[in-house]
Amino acid sequence: MPTDTVMEQEEVRCVLMRGGTSKALFFHEADLPPAGAARDRLLKRAMGSPDVLQIDGLGGSRLVTSKVAIIRRSERADADVDYTFAQIDVERDIVGYDANCGNISSAVAPFAIDEGLVEATEPLTTVRIHNTNTGTLLVSKVPVKNGRARLLGDCAIAGVPGTGAEILMDYGGTIGAKTGKLLPTGQVTDFVTLEDGRRIEVSVVDAATPCVFIAAGSLGLTGSELPPAISADRVLIETIGELQCKAGERIGLYAHWDDVHLPGLPLAVIVAPPADYVDVNKATVKASDCDLRARLVFLGKCHDSMAGTGSICTAAASRVPGTLVSQAVGASTTSDTLRIGHPLGVMAVKVVAQPDAEPARTAFSALGLTRTARRLMAGTVYVPVA
Repeated sequence: MPTDTVMEQEEVRCVLMRGGTSKALFFHEADLPPAGAARDRLLKRAMGSPDVLQIDGLGGSRLVTSKVAIIRRSERADADVDYTFAQIDVERDIVGYDANCGNISSAVAPFAIDEGLVEATEPLTTVRIHNTNTGTLLVSKVPVKNGRARLLGDCAIAGVPGTGAEILMDYGGTIGAKTGKLLPTGQVTDFVTLEDGRRIEVSVVDAATPCVFIAAGSLGLTGSELPPAISADRVLIETIGELQCKAGERIGLYAHWDDVHLPGLPLAVIVAPPADYVDVNKATVKASDCDLRARLVFLGKCHDSMAGTGSICTAAASRVPGTLVSQAVGASTTSDTLRIGHPLGVMAVKVVAQPDAEPARTAFSALGLTRTARRLMAGTVYVPVA
């Protein structure tokens, strides 16, 4: 890795990309130190963490803009590229590798095509992605022209201005991504007892990433609250964090629930039946436009929109009878699409399930979503050596 002329900063090539409603620095794995403390230090310093503004780095002071993707050609016969996702905490000195990011996943194939890691085939290039965080395979189909991933198109997603080329993401191979089971506890609902004595009903589901689903009413919420209000309510955030930790212990993510605080996994998803609400942009989302409302919390903050992996898990859970997600959706949809009302609008997820008498054996012939992605900048990031 070269250094600058005064040997005080390392120079590392990188690409800044938007994937869905998130942004990340993309690195070739060969350009980074081996996995470990040196790599983590470089990634945190590149982002400017820990600092609430990330003023001395490239992060945007939000979790959705403080992400990293590390890419290499895969040696697996069933994959084209290996992709490691890193979540760089903004305020805490933490790098998380325990989950994948669905939005950033949508930018992996365009990056791989444009960087020559896979052969471009017109008009559509299929890229098989091995996510090392979960050990699962994703399949991405990207429009291509003149050997490059296409940018222009008519695909619109809530939370991103304008339109772009449609990228199809297939998550059919991610059931039980972290635990090996669609229903890690074996039940469609469980009760978690909080330290203050309250018993909260939850559903724990693992598709793309494990999530703990919580009915908005059980937390004293309507389901229409927006991220600033949720994140600012520290009592609420601590309650949600405790539910995450205790659910995580129950499914084997943590040896003991209080070993962690405000964790990333399982993602917490607050769900409520459809209703009119006003989104972050002051637009009214009609009850008829969505099948449920959802607010996602991880690392002690409410997501600005909806995580890609969280949306996949929500869609899968909606087709498992008895889960809190299925209860929130009710009879509002019989289609092969789940429309999730989130803080920035509505996200549609393709989901076709094959029911089973045993809910844990529910199978899926289709589970995926469409995203757009854009290469924003390519160049060198400078990281102080000390």
